[in-house]
Amino acid sequence: MKTKPELELADVKAVAAAAEAEALKNNWAVTIAIVDDGGHLLWLQRLDGAAAVSSHIAPSKARTAAMGRRESKVYEDVVNGGRMSFLSAPGIDGLLEGGVPIMKDGQCLGAVGVSGVKSTEDAQIARAGIAALGL
Repeated sequence: MKTKPELELADVKAVAAAAEAEALKNNWAVTIAIVDDGGHLLWLQRLDGAAAVSSHIAPSKARTAAMGRRESKVYEDVVNGGRMSFLSAPGIDGLLEGGVPIMKDGQCLGAVGVSGVKSTEDAQIARAGIAALGL
């Protein structure tokens, strides 16, 4: 039987604080979602001024990144590349850049999803949050 690391509440809070700091530094109104390795929501934070729909999009991006164990942008690129049938993949509905998995020693611990600004900026915020873990 294998043992694998998992996110603890202190980890989630550190990721959320670092992601929030990155967003505020750039004056970006976003929603930040953090999920575990099964895509279950651990944290949802909608900053002042963030659009209501971002509170649905951010967790979807995070779930997609966690369950696929890769950035959600990979799936956006697949669809943009013409593979429209991928839109029917079950359980994967955040097919937009901005979901980033939290990886340690080849294991996915969860993911961060951000929504509210340009997709590249969403991903920047997610990566800044994950960097707080020093993995």
